[in-house]
Amino acid sequence: MKIKSVEPILVSIPWTHNAPRPPATRSHNFDAVNICFARVETDAGVVGWGEAFAISGGPVVVKAIAETVARVAVGREIVGAEKLSDQLRRDTNSVARAGGAVAFGLAALDTALWDIDGKIAGKPVWALLGGAPRATIDAYASLFRIGVPEHVENVCRAAVGRGFRKIKLHEHTVEAVAAARRGAGPGVDIMVDVNCYWTSIDEIVAFCEGAERHGVAWLEEPLYPTDDYEAHAELRRRVKTPISSGENIATLGELKAIIAAKGIDIAQPSPAKLGGITGVWRAVRMARAAGARCVPHSPFHGPALIAAAHIVAAAPVNEPLELRYCDLEANPLHPFGVWRDGAFALPQAPGLGVEIDMDVVKKYRVL
Repeated sequence: MKIKSVEPILVSIPWTHNAPRPPATRSHNFDAVNICFARVETDAGVVGWGEAFAISGGPVVVKAIAETVARVAVGREIVGAEKLSDQLRRDTNSVARAGGAVAFGLAALDTALWDIDGKIAGKPVWALLGGAPRATIDAYASLFRIGVPEHVENVCRAAVGRGFRKIKLHEHTVEAVAAARRGAGPGVDIMVDVNCYWTSIDEIVAFCEGAERHGVAWLEEPLYPTDDYEAHAELRRRVKTPISSGENIATLGELKAIIAAKGIDIAQPSPAKLGGITGVWRAVRMARAAGARCVPHSPFHGPALIAAAHIVAAAPVNEPLELRYCDLEANPLHPFGVWRDGAFALPQAPGLGVEIDMDVVKKYRVL
């Protein structure tokens, strides 16, 4: 069996979250969420689906899949997702090794290959990874950046009302964390992702000292650049708040290095960036062997979210699944990709276990 085609599909779907949307930046407009699908078809008619990171830069990723990933993949024998992904990464070494659009495309391809492997074997991906059967997995609400403390409080209160007991903010101020605690109330874990906001360790220490009294379960990507391992180690020594990172780390080697430097407590690789299911599953095992937690990054609405769910379900330690907290105008993964009472239904069918709603894809497709 061989790969017959690799097709990138970019959709853009409007959303709401009971608060004003974040303002547009130079690189991204928040009026809609982007999903970059990779549809992979074999010459036997088996179709697998993956997802590449495209929160910003979607057109570039689409072009990378169409012009580079498809070129090296089409015609290759299906020899197992892990083995074939390793071969393709080697073939694209000069343009994918350090991350970026081609690496994101390869991550999507890898997830699609696991979907195909599972369909051929008649097993869900979590079973291929050695996981035990379960109906649901715990999840946390990953909010957009909101900014105004009053709105942060209201959205957190709404998230708790919908069953979440864990909430992640994307805020930069102690005032926003305090507002989140007021909205969430006691007994709810609050995490904070600042997306590499600070370059000064002293500023991060001051933030942590102010936010600690409101209870912060982890501080995610506080420091830019993410590959300054010594700086991360210094920061970790100076604060009590657990430090996490991994979304913007390009390779397993980099992730291993920052853990070895004692720069983070929690590794957070993204299946839409770091090698798909193969890369993140290796990261789970590597982090665990090094004494760190691994909580995959997955604020997505397509196959990358489902890939993360399978990884979390199969992992030896129970960790929560990251869910982007918003309501899409239409869900391409229906009935999956949604939550109920703070939990996520784990697909049980072979492969990723989801069917893509092509009517939704056609309606919202932009490339």
